[in-house]
Amino acid sequence: MLYLSQLLGKTVETAQETRAGRIIDVLVPIAQIGHNQASYPSALVLEDDNEQQWRVLPTTLEWDQAGELRLALPLEQREDATTSSQDEISLAQEVFDKQVIDIKRKKAVRVNDVVFDSDWQILGIDASTFGLVRRLVPGWLLGSKSQSTPTQFIPWNQIEIIGLQRPGNQDIEETTLEPTPPTHPGLSGHLAELHPADIAEIVHQLSPGQGARIIEKLDNETAADTMEEIDTERQQAILENLDEHRAAEILQAMGPDEVADLLAQIPEERAQELLHLMKPEDSEEVQELLEYAANTAGGLMTTDYVALKQTHTVADALQAIRTNLHQYDIHSPYVYCLAEESEEEETHLVGVIDIWKLIDAAPTQELQQLMHTDLITVSPETEAQEVAETIAKYNLLAVPVVNEQGILEGIVTVDDALDVLLPPNKRRRPPKMY
Repeated sequence: MLYLSQLLGKTVETAQETRAGRIIDVLVPIAQIGHNQASYPSALVLEDDNEQQWRVLPTTLEWDQAGELRLALPLEQREDATTSSQDEISLAQEVFDKQVIDIKRKKAVRVNDVVFDSDWQILGIDASTFGLVRRLVPGWLLGSKSQSTPTQFIPWNQIEIIGLQRPGNQDIEETTLEPTPPTHPGLSGHLAELHPADIAEIVHQLSPGQGARIIEKLDNETAADTMEEIDTERQQAILENLDEHRAAEILQAMGPDEVADLLAQIPEERAQELLHLMKPEDSEEVQELLEYAANTAGGLMTTDYVALKQTHTVADALQAIRTNLHQYDIHSPYVYCLAEESEEEETHLVGVIDIWKLIDAAPTQELQQLMHTDLITVSPETEAQEVAETIAKYNLLAVPVVNEQGILEGIVTVDDALDVLLPPNKRRRPPKMY
């Protein structure tokens, strides 16, 4: 069993017992991080007496009987280290003594050492205190303990590296953004499998810059769900550390009410910049919400909900729910029914139906035959405390927000109402209903 701390600085000699250099780094292919396949270094970096750096393959290094490393390769066959690929990571600079994500335990840990097998396979990391001791105390003093198995060993395929940053295409045309698949290097896939609340908890353990690197690695939907689980102050800090185009992509995937709350807390110039990069329809929704005071129903409401004319059928409503669940961040288990005579631009609310009633109804029934018409509503100017009390009093999961003309402006969901009722240190978002 080998440790990175014991390799770094170690002298490598040639077969002729001349000095080839000392090990200053171990490089690993990014593609091997966090996957179940065995992972091996792509190269070790040696620095010679002239401070010239060279790459050598691990297979060209041999241990002699005295425990010293020899290079079984003519010096002229070494490769210049300046040819290092962007598809590699540096264990010495990007992993050693840095924080990584322990996927199994869902938390950030510090890498006190990296563990190798005798054939150079990377086994995992040592997060134990003894890993730190091993780096500070000479091996001869520790004896056999210097080679012992770590007490806090984390397998290589169960970590996510935070600090990976590779140059990409910076010449992005300034235009509105369409959703794109993630292309950020270093994402093993395991992180995205965690619940957004768990990812958010990890992000809170990190610096804003590190948190931003975690968020930017996720696909848009997971990144958006994670951002909605993070407290407002940390959201702002992460947004400041994200590239503007990536930030706009994530904002587009968030609920408009969440985006409005967040943009209201950052400098107006930055907020306008991000709104400009979003798709026009998304940007317009958010700007409408920004017109309301934060402590009112208008400031709390979202425009993500399902609304249909009252003459539509149950089948129409169920199809609308399916479609909207894939396109929007729908949290309300209600379908809002609109007057038939409503113009396209106006949405006069006349009734509401919960989806459980729809599931039990005949597909051909019209919504007006099933809807509740004794509506509980609030106005956009209603104080946030009163909105929360209304939701609690009538045991609602969402309350519609209508203006003086009876037009549906949005809805306030129970999770946003809870944020008003609970003290800041107790606020937790309930699980999503779908």
